[in-house]
Amino acid sequence: MTSSPQLNRDIVVRFAPSPNGLLHLGHAYAAMVAHDFARERGGRFLLRIEDIDSARSRPEFVEAILADLRWLGLAWDGDVIFQSDRFESYARAIDRLKAMGVLYRCFCTRSSMRLAQEAGSQIDGPDGPIYAGTCRHLDPDFAAERARSEPHSWRLDVAKAAAMTGPLEWRDERHGQQVTCGEELGDVIIVPKDTPVAYHLAVTLDDARDGISHVVRGDDLFASTDIHRLLQALLDLPTPIYLHHPLLLDESGSKLSKSRDSASLSVLRQKGRDGYALLQDLRRGIFPVGISLSKA
Repeated sequence: MTSSPQLNRDIVVRFAPSPNGLLHLGHAYAAMVAHDFARERGGRFLLRIEDIDSARSRPEFVEAILADLRWLGLAWDGDVIFQSDRFESYARAIDRLKAMGVLYRCFCTRSSMRLAQEAGSQIDGPDGPIYAGTCRHLDPDFAAERARSEPHSWRLDVAKAAAMTGPLEWRDERHGQQVTCGEELGDVIIVPKDTPVAYHLAVTLDDARDGISHVVRGDDLFASTDIHRLLQALLDLPTPIYLHHPLLLDESGSKLSKSRDSASLSVLRQKGRDGYALLQDLRRGIFPVGISLSKA
C-alpha cells in the first residue's frame, strides 16, 4: 500500500477558471495537472473564481464549475475564492502604479487598433497584436482633460517599468530559467475601460495574497509571465515558481476554447459519462478521438 505524501504547507497551487462559459476538456486537463502537482507533494490545492468581468460572469457558470470539478473527483482545500471580493486591493495597487508613473491613459478603440493592424503599424505577438504605443506619449494634462469626456483604459508602460526594475528572472519547472522580456506583449492593459482591473494585475496580486508557491497553468500563458514578473517587482510581491504545461488541441491543431464551442464537461456529465474514469484517461495520456497534446 502506497503511503500518502507528507503534508507540506509550503506547496500551494491553484486552479483559477473564469465563469464566463462552461469548462471543457482543456480545463479538466489543466485542473488535473495543478491538482496532482499539489497532492503529489503533500501541498494545498486552491480554487479561485476569476470573476472580475461582471458583464460576462454568470452564477450558473460558477455552479457548473463546482459541479464539474466534483464530477471529475478533484477536491480543493478551503473555501472557494472569488476575485470579485477583492476590488479594493486591486484599486490600491492601481493607485500605487499610477503614483510610480508607469501607467498611462489610452483612448484607442478596438476599431482604431484593427485599422492600425491592417495598415501594418501593429505586429502580432504571442498574445495577439502588440499595442503600437499610440497614446504612450500624450501630454498627461491633455490626457487628463480628454479623459473627462472620453472612455479610456490604463496601460502599463513596459519599457519605463523595466528601466525601473532592471533585468528580472523567473523559473519554470519545464522550460528552465527565464529572463523577462515584457516587450513581447507590449504595453498591456491594466485597467480596462469597462472593468475595474485586468487579468494581468489581478492574477499577480491574487497569487501573492493566496500564498501560491507554484503557478501551474498552460503554455498559452507562458509569455504573460514576463508581465507578471515585472508587476511583482514593481509592487514588492514574491515570485512563485512556474510550471507551464502542454495544451489539449482539437483536430485543427488549435487549443480547446470556450469561444470555439469545444465540448463542455457539463454536457458529458449530463450524458452520464464517468468523470473519474475520464480523468484517469487524461492522466494516462488517453484522449478522445481528434484531441491531442501540444508538443514541448
